[in-house]
Amino acid sequence: MGNRETRVRGLAARAGGWSARHRWTAVGIWVLFVVLAMGLGSAAGRVDVTDSDQLKGETHTAARIIEDAGIEEPAGETVLIQAKGGSLKATDPAFRDAVDAVVKAVEGTGEVRDVTSPYDTKTISEDGRSALVQFDMRGDSDTAGERVEPVLKAVEEVQKDHGSLRIEEIGGASMMKTFDDAFGDDFQKAEYSAVPVALGILLIAFGALVAALLPVLLAITAIMATMGLMGLVSHVMPMSDTANSVMLLVGLAVGVDYCLFYLRREREEREAGRDAQTALRVAAATSGRAIIVSGVTVCVAMAGMLFTGLAEFEAMGLASLMVVAVAMVGSVTVLPALLSLLGERVEKGKIPFLHPESRLRRNRGGVKRESRFWTAVLKAVLARPAVSVVVAAGALLAVAAPAVGMKTQNLTLDQEFGDSLPIVQTYNRVNEAFPGGSEPAEVVVKADDINAPEVKSALAAFRERAVSSGASRGPVDIKLHDAQNVAFVYVPLVGGSDLDKAGESLDRLRDEVRPATLGEVDGLEAPITGQVAGSKDFNDQLAGAVVPVFAFVVVFAFGLMLLSFRSLTIAATSIVLNLLSVGAAYGILVAVFQHGWGASLVGAEGVGAIITWLPLFLFVILFGLSMDYHVFVVSRIREARLRGLTTKDAIQHGVVTTAGVVTSAAVIMVAVFAIFGTLSMQSMKQMGVGLAAAVLIDATIIRGVLLPAVMALLGERNWYLPKWLHRLPDLTHDESPEAVTRTAARDDEGERVPV
Repeated sequence: MGNRETRVRGLAARAGGWSARHRWTAVGIWVLFVVLAMGLGSAAGRVDVTDSDQLKGETHTAARIIEDAGIEEPAGETVLIQAKGGSLKATDPAFRDAVDAVVKAVEGTGEVRDVTSPYDTKTISEDGRSALVQFDMRGDSDTAGERVEPVLKAVEEVQKDHGSLRIEEIGGASMMKTFDDAFGDDFQKAEYSAVPVALGILLIAFGALVAALLPVLLAITAIMATMGLMGLVSHVMPMSDTANSVMLLVGLAVGVDYCLFYLRREREEREAGRDAQTALRVAAATSGRAIIVSGVTVCVAMAGMLFTGLAEFEAMGLASLMVVAVAMVGSVTVLPALLSLLGERVEKGKIPFLHPESRLRRNRGGVKRESRFWTAVLKAVLARPAVSVVVAAGALLAVAAPAVGMKTQNLTLDQEFGDSLPIVQTYNRVNEAFPGGSEPAEVVVKADDINAPEVKSALAAFRERAVSSGASRGPVDIKLHDAQNVAFVYVPLVGGSDLDKAGESLDRLRDEVRPATLGEVDGLEAPITGQVAGSKDFNDQLAGAVVPVFAFVVVFAFGLMLLSFRSLTIAATSIVLNLLSVGAAYGILVAVFQHGWGASLVGAEGVGAIITWLPLFLFVILFGLSMDYHVFVVSRIREARLRGLTTKDAIQHGVVTTAGVVTSAAVIMVAVFAIFGTLSMQSMKQMGVGLAAAVLIDATIIRGVLLPAVMALLGERNWYLPKWLHRLPDLTHDESPEAVTRTAARDDEGERVPV
């Protein structure tokens, strides 16, 4: 075990001691920090990720050309006119009347421009039963959804007059409006409901209103401060709404957890008979240290997202890192000050039958909180640790097995939302009649002179060869922007909404058609973008980022655990157990969302794939959050071992005494993440289910069974550190309550700590 003499107390103990001595100053500094961060962030405004920042490669190049040219692409809309039976054709008078009526109706709204007839653009299906009227919405494409209502109503009126035809509108603006109406408040409601859910669970955990409010209050202030900081930082690294939502989730989870750890330890020491001053010191020196180790580890994990090269991931990583750092600092500074100020008043608002006074068990050592369930589990685990390891690890590996065949892709419209919405059914009908027509590839052509003969010839050749090569069935549409010397070429891809087949068509365009046509013109740029291209470029870039991100997170987490516990064994087992937890979460995701096992229970039938960004996102988030519990439990085991207990007794003590707080923290996280599992969007549902399942596994099987069983098997080897590693910086210190109590009367400066 090494040297057991009392060492200098660490940063957490010093911070807690200073805050308790300067209570009002600490609280005032925190409030000032939050107010200043919010004020400065609001004044600076937030810079969001632009299209050209989103990806590298051709998608980035295309977005850059469009932005540099100052071209605002309008929101395009399409009206599908389709015969319901098999008899009516586009050449029939009744069909032509319907087309003319649609053109006249949408033009009459005054909200559209560039209306085209299918008879002019040749947008008639091969079987002659379907045709497309196409037009653009006037004004800013980002707000087109707010102006499309009159157009939708005009199309509905035409439908009423032509019962033998199906007349339906789809496009960027109409989809925006439909989804805002159906799901617009979905995500926001989930965010808002997370706070009351967390508060309710904390009320059950603490049995007192004030004690339950403190973690929520500190988490909310940490989130508010981080939102302000995001505004300031966004001028260097752009942020996004997605990053903001992820920051809120992570901030609430770790903010509540850290305060929960601290409060539970302070209360436990007071219940054990220590005075409030000493209890606060013990909590600062023990749980405070665990919070710092955990917080730094989580920050390192979140920093892994910065290595993806994807602007959205970088924004999420930096926002999450900041909120964890802010919550960590608040937990070890302002929380001790508040506890010192409140004193016994932290127990105000006691709830009958829930307050711990009604459920404590006494023993000769004073008043002690124990979990009967986990005591029974630990007894069985420690009696047969080898069997426990085989059973628990085997079960987790079996759960993780489906992850081997994981299929990732950007979800199509019908995968993301199902076919419950009429517009999704319209999307499917358009794709069936005009494969790739609803989401064509877009070639952005930039030339010195877009009207030069050789450029026009190359454009014509590209249009012809795109169809003859089999990449598209046409029609290939070209829009010229003469003033900017830019042309947009829209190519419906063979494969349509089947991204695998559409991806093959895209490769043919990029690798065969473009080099033989547009590629023959010197100085001409022709990057290909669009939904399919964006999905492919995103996948390619993400695949290249997986190894660096995994390596960074694992190596730095290993190093931090090694320095924090000065044990090669604990550092190694921590990484292995966390990877096992992440693997099990992957397996559950694939089983439910890809293979459909139990998919009906969460409303995920027919998805068939995992959203591209989720595996890497889950790895980073889960690796960080699982370290949260791991550091707390192992710190308690180490503390008991330092106090002289055998390793087996220290494991029993550490797991049982932390069972309550780990369970409470896990229940909060699972409940909050499960809320997101109820959302209608499959990507959010996958995120919620994956996070909730992983945290549940981590707090039960990993921390309650596998960790104690592995440590029991290793025995004294848990504390092994090779001699050649003794030169490493020593970030440990004596965490035992007895050591803290011996110096509790005075702080490092010889002053009493007021309570």
